[in-house]
Amino acid sequence: MLKSARSLAARAAFVGLAGVASLMAAPAAFADTPVKFTLDWKFEGPAAGFLLALDKGYFKAEGLDVTIDSGNGSVEAISRVATGTYDMGFGDINSLIKLLDEDPSQKIKGVFMIYDRPTFAIVGRKSLGITDDPKSLEGKKLGAPPPDGAFAQWKAFKAVAGIDDSNITLESVGFPVREPMLAKGDVDAVFGFSFSVILNLKAQGVPADDIAPILMAEHGLNLYGNTVTVNTDFAAANPGVVKGVLKALAKGFADAVANPQEGVDAVLKRNETLNPDIELERLTMANAQNIKTPYVVEHGMGGVDPERLAASIETLKTSMGLKGAVTADKVFDASFLPPEGERKLP
Repeated sequence: MLKSARSLAARAAFVGLAGVASLMAAPAAFADTPVKFTLDWKFEGPAAGFLLALDKGYFKAEGLDVTIDSGNGSVEAISRVATGTYDMGFGDINSLIKLLDEDPSQKIKGVFMIYDRPTFAIVGRKSLGITDDPKSLEGKKLGAPPPDGAFAQWKAFKAVAGIDDSNITLESVGFPVREPMLAKGDVDAVFGFSFSVILNLKAQGVPADDIAPILMAEHGLNLYGNTVTVNTDFAAANPGVVKGVLKALAKGFADAVANPQEGVDAVLKRNETLNPDIELERLTMANAQNIKTPYVVEHGMGGVDPERLAASIETLKTSMGLKGAVTADKVFDASFLPPEGERKLP
């Protein structure tokens, strides 16, 4: 009887110690904080910086368990974060400005600028009469996806570029048929992100020398492009998490600039149907045109010039009909950024 009692006591002690050991080990095993992140678009070359941060363990090194989902457009990505469906995301800052102008109580802010220069473009075909002169759009039929960030800037762009739109036809098109319609000649040009439309046209068999891109930033539209956003409730509750995400992204994008092929390999893991050469060209274009700009080379990526952001809000009063209810400090919060030295690109 006494031996049995001692045996039970020993077992209880062992179980107790095991429980304590388990509890002590739990933080290491379960410390990674979950973060839901939405991209603006499909897994393509320009998403390489996000995916490298995931694949190379940069998020995990910050104690984060980040899930990255593809998106359906840079405008929709804004609403996903504002509603709290996603904690953080990647979307058009100009659409963010419009949302906050309409309703300043929306729970979203930009925190890390990725596209210092916007990708907004109208891309046509030379064989259909389009050149790099915006005035060549006059009298033409343009394919316009309603949720597209570039199309959202049409009103301001035609003003700064001096385009007479009285005889321009705008045809609403969906993203999946945008490039195929241009390839078939059903429209003369389409709105979209430059690196997406140009390379999708090549994939449709349109010769490179027949493609005529009109980059809005080169014709007077001085706006920012896509930024990392955060739901403000999530940021208030998890400031260290947001800082960790941005620190990891700075490393991921630096790697994607230094070694684009490595970035493309990360993309192809998510979508094996992509053409590796096209995605490498797409990423190279995004790096050169939108990410590694002269401003970013000098100041590091992620931040914004408050005066430039304020000026862009003035421009958006034309393109998006802003009421003037939002200011630059309500749109972008730089307090989560890593030190400038950690945001330099190679």
